[in-house]
Amino acid sequence: MQIRINETGTPHVGCERTQNGLTEWIVVARCMSAAFDGALDDYIQHLRVERCLSKHTVDAYARDLVRFGAWLAEERTPLDQVDEARIAGYLVTLSHEGLSARTQGRALSSVRGLFRFLVQEGRHRRDPTELLEGPRLLRKLPDVLNRDEVLRLLAAPSGAKPNRVRDRAMLHTMYAAGLRVSELVELDLGDVNLEEGFVSALGKGNKRRIVPIGVHARAAMAEYLSEVRPKWARTASRACFVTARGKAMTRQGFWNIVKKYARAAGITKPISPHKLRHSFATHLLAGGADLRSVQTMLGHADISTTQIYTHVTGDHLRKMHERYHPRG
Repeated sequence: MQIRINETGTPHVGCERTQNGLTEWIVVARCMSAAFDGALDDYIQHLRVERCLSKHTVDAYARDLVRFGAWLAEERTPLDQVDEARIAGYLVTLSHEGLSARTQGRALSSVRGLFRFLVQEGRHRRDPTELLEGPRLLRKLPDVLNRDEVLRLLAAPSGAKPNRVRDRAMLHTMYAAGLRVSELVELDLGDVNLEEGFVSALGKGNKRRIVPIGVHARAAMAEYLSEVRPKWARTASRACFVTARGKAMTRQGFWNIVKKYARAAGITKPISPHKLRHSFATHLLAGGADLRSVQTMLGHADISTTQIYTHVTGDHLRKMHERYHPRG
């Protein structure tokens, strides 16, 4: 962590963001204590090095904990005196500030992770979050594309122009394997096995999984790898998907690709790359795939994360029953 003073004399406590070389600064009322600052430094290092969490995830933890450290400073509460009552008071403060139940739950999760780390390191007597529960959440069902919309989106980049060949391969691969956008753009050449028909995705927590891809994605990928990538990629590059300038495709670049072809396909609902992943899971379950297999292909550590898609398919079945059953 770093502390800077702005022109008005307000301390800035900063979480470093390495993406694009930017640094994000969070303004707080007063500086965190040295004890909290040191503990947070060590915990963030633990998340980066030992748990191998992504930059985005580490940034989210850091932002949540900077807010918590600033609140402790305002309450004049030393780190070694934090107990259940103090943390409960912090959650009440977040509620009074109008933050959603989901944000409060995430804040508690971040604080819980910090104290579990400190207990494991012998730097805190016990975990004061152990008996606390976050606010109950109404899980929002993921918005998905129906099958017709997916087919129209996949068909949108038609033709033999190099950028369309690449875009077609990316869209087909993402939907075929249910990849996260970061997993898609970070695929290396060695992660693609067209002969066996699978990709090897590096997911959250640096965990790798093997996901099969179908004949359509294999054909689209084979065309791109043989006809386009050799002309665009720099000699030393191992990135699977590259731009016309030879650079690796970025998350934002693919986001723009999805939006462009969604418009061309006449899809009017809000669109994002992640909706292809949601659609992948929903269509598999609706087609009869078992939950454990879908969990494995998505790379979910906890099956409860995958279970949300059963609500989507259950809603679909209910609508079909109401529409076609004579007593529906």
